[in-house]
Amino acid sequence: MSLQRMLKLLYALVLCVSANEDFDWTKNERGSFYYGTFPTGFSWGAGGSAYQTEGAWDKDGKGMSIWDVFAHKKGKIFLNDTADHSCEGYYKFKDDITLMKDMKFNHYRFSISWPRIFPNGIKADHINEKGIKYYDDLINMLLDNNITPIVTLYHWDLPQVLQEKYGGWQNASMVNYFNDFANLCFERFGDRVKYWITFNNPWSSAVEGYETGEHAPGLKLKGTGAYKAAHHIIKAHAKVWHTYDTQWRSKQKGLVGISLLADWGEPVDITNQRDIEAAERYVQFYMGWFATPIFNGDYPQVMKDYIGRKSAQQGLGTSRLPVFSSQEKSYIKGTCDFLGIGHFTTRYITQKNYPSGRGNSYFTDRDLVELVDPRWPDPGSEWLYSVPWGFRRLLNFVKTQYGNPMIYVTENGVSEKVQRCTDLCDEWRMQYFKDYINEMLKALKDGVNVKGYTAWSLLDKFEWDEGFSERFGLFYVDFLNKNKPRYPKASVQYYKRIISSNGFPNQREVESWRRKATETCSSSNQLLAADPLTSHMEMVTEIVVPTVCTLCILLAAVFLMFLLRGRF
Repeated sequence: MSLQRMLKLLYALVLCVSANEDFDWTKNERGSFYYGTFPTGFSWGAGGSAYQTEGAWDKDGKGMSIWDVFAHKKGKIFLNDTADHSCEGYYKFKDDITLMKDMKFNHYRFSISWPRIFPNGIKADHINEKGIKYYDDLINMLLDNNITPIVTLYHWDLPQVLQEKYGGWQNASMVNYFNDFANLCFERFGDRVKYWITFNNPWSSAVEGYETGEHAPGLKLKGTGAYKAAHHIIKAHAKVWHTYDTQWRSKQKGLVGISLLADWGEPVDITNQRDIEAAERYVQFYMGWFATPIFNGDYPQVMKDYIGRKSAQQGLGTSRLPVFSSQEKSYIKGTCDFLGIGHFTTRYITQKNYPSGRGNSYFTDRDLVELVDPRWPDPGSEWLYSVPWGFRRLLNFVKTQYGNPMIYVTENGVSEKVQRCTDLCDEWRMQYFKDYINEMLKALKDGVNVKGYTAWSLLDKFEWDEGFSERFGLFYVDFLNKNKPRYPKASVQYYKRIISSNGFPNQREVESWRRKATETCSSSNQLLAADPLTSHMEMVTEIVVPTVCTLCILLAAVFLMFLLRGRF
């Protein structure tokens, strides 16, 4: 028996022993704020993705992605925005690394654009060396500044050619094409990159790309498209992990994981068994859909049961959920060196039966309904409520369900809707970071194996079907200015203090952070005028008044003149 085979069997044995612990759905501790620090070596950073930040959508030999095509179709994106230019990160990455260095980041998470490397999606067609050079320069400068690159291979920007010729992730051929792309990345960048993420949030790629059509490529294959896409994504992930394991690991000493979006589902009534089962079903249909095959070799039993039963009731001969062969189960199981967790919010969950006659749908297959507490803060995205205690619950669930794997929090943050000129005094974001990071600290105290935290995101950026109407950034980006200047929000200083303290040392010090962070902006007037903006803000790259703010000031002046004329 080979050493690799022995290690894999040992890993599986440890996993089985560890996973015997059951998650206690009836125990929801919502204690007071916990003052303490993270372990030495805990990694702090922020992230972004290629399509959302790079711009340069058709420059230096880059091919078209499914998002380039989707965003250019009228009516698909709010206000018909596109990421053609976005933050212009392709040209401004050196400035952005300066921001990271000032914040004392340990790591930065970014993605490599598949069509920037393979314009036609296929290695045999063409390798774009200008794209290679861009990522070489980015990686090298990060390392020169002692910032560890965490690299995502797929953050939703499939080459458009592969969608047109093969149907994208509906086609099993994507498994080998993606493996070719990943293998080239290992070859060209793996001597310096030691943390690889195969897929970012494959739930959205599958459900919103192939079920609801809200995201690229915009297909509405209800009841089948999401399951088929996810099936191929899981197999592609496993193949890439094995490629790294057999060809690169011994030389490069890196790790390969996956980043799964994992919102928490809490039973409406923790004493009601039906609510508990519905909440677990929510989590299994969300995160477990991908995590359970990767850790245990097959889909969650509850998914197989529910989708299989509904498929039979609809008169189908086989389940709409694809099946892994015994060889595939063995091949997929254990293909995770670390688990990336993207987490933003929580829902209350209760049972609701959807008759099979109402049609095929991923959402109706689950037989549940999602609820929110109207008291939960919701400063930005309509789906994003601040429910910090759900984060600790989720992390403990991962610990018990999957044998306490090594976890990196790969996305966590909050947005604001663009309703005012600028909103640099982002008090809600400081509160969100404080509360969520503290719940993560409590989870570490519970024994959860969290190694790092990635604030989402470094910059305001293109937010998919919401365009530029929502802002997640620590840094405000003036998208109407051709130079895309960056301005620090108050949360920059707040997060910087969390990093420098490696947590929350004591109450007196932590309570002073918010006051100090807001000294550089006016909390009483969100309509920042030009002079105050340039005089009391730390300007990052150049002194430029945000165009959007200037426009607001002009409109306010015109409105004032109109009122004065009316009075006199």
